[in-house]
Amino acid sequence: MTEIDYYEVLEVSRSCSGAELKKSYRKLAMKYHPDRNPDDKEAEDKFKIVNEAYQVLSDEEKRSIYDRYGKAGLEGQGMGGRGGFSGANMDDVMDMFNSMFGGGGFGSRQSRRDPSQKYALDFEIELTLEFHEAVFGCTKEVDMTYKVSCNTCEGTGAKDAKLETCDYCGGQGQVLMRQGPMQFAQTCPKCQGQGQKVTDPCGACDGKGYHVEEDTVTITVPAGVDSGQRLNARGYGNEGRGNQRGDMYITFSVKEDKNFVRNGTDIYIEVPVFFTQAILGETISIPALDGELELELKQSTKDKEQFIFAGEGVADVHTGRKGRLIAQIQMILPKKINEEQKELLEKLQESYGVESRPHKSSFDGAFERVKSWFKN
Repeated sequence: MTEIDYYEVLEVSRSCSGAELKKSYRKLAMKYHPDRNPDDKEAEDKFKIVNEAYQVLSDEEKRSIYDRYGKAGLEGQGMGGRGGFSGANMDDVMDMFNSMFGGGGFGSRQSRRDPSQKYALDFEIELTLEFHEAVFGCTKEVDMTYKVSCNTCEGTGAKDAKLETCDYCGGQGQVLMRQGPMQFAQTCPKCQGQGQKVTDPCGACDGKGYHVEEDTVTITVPAGVDSGQRLNARGYGNEGRGNQRGDMYITFSVKEDKNFVRNGTDIYIEVPVFFTQAILGETISIPALDGELELELKQSTKDKEQFIFAGEGVADVHTGRKGRLIAQIQMILPKKINEEQKELLEKLQESYGVESRPHKSSFDGAFERVKSWFKN
């Protein structure tokens, strides 16, 4: 039987950072969670495997052992089974749950949603931004949909709001799972923790327990946001019983720019420079986020040499402190030359004498030394 590759499970490379690992885990765990995939055994199994993989790769010691010896090296390291969260970073797990179960915002650790609530009050959307919109901030109109509890069935999804006891968990809303010598409770995948099931669905909502409403909201995007960062739009989530409204989490995806490359709060720009400019030195104008800057090329500027402008980068979304603009030289050589240019270049080369042929002094004696290696 082929062994499962934990990196493939989490859809990351073997050299991924902790942040990349956490981001992918969170996405997959939310995708396959039983509450989002009721009566889906395949999703439930994938959810367990994703958590198993994250338990290992989020722990530096276990990840090191796994990289060297595979799963066999983890025997005796508390990896006797699947499905639980022991060993995983509980902050990461709770971050995921807060997004799914009506949590109270970033950093909070409130309890999960009411088990009788058929859907999470909080939800997440992705908002694509142009490069400059993320750098300077902007206002965006966002079309969205949200769920509203069905009044006819009181949000139960059952005709006349009449529910029967779940036969999978016996009305407990939880089932016991075993992991090695330990056992723990997990939300019932069949009734999603309600302890009850629908036998006769509500006709008004087709048994879903909710209706979908459309809305357009105005979002103020702060300057300096980057891909993967989230904004909490409080009170714009799904609406539950008693008109309780959850939050909408907006994850940003920022488009790339043609000239500027962003790395956190730093901005990189490649500056094409003709070889004669680099040799002679020259002051040139280059684009910057706020307009343009003067770049002073000193004589004999090197290819890929970097010039740093402090405070000309992107503002930190939390502190407002700006990063750097880093201009990197791209040396441009002529693709072809005419006879006159060739003659001038030859004269220039000869004027430098021995200095114009550095390979000769660098390899002095190397040829004879190599030949000696093959002498009897």
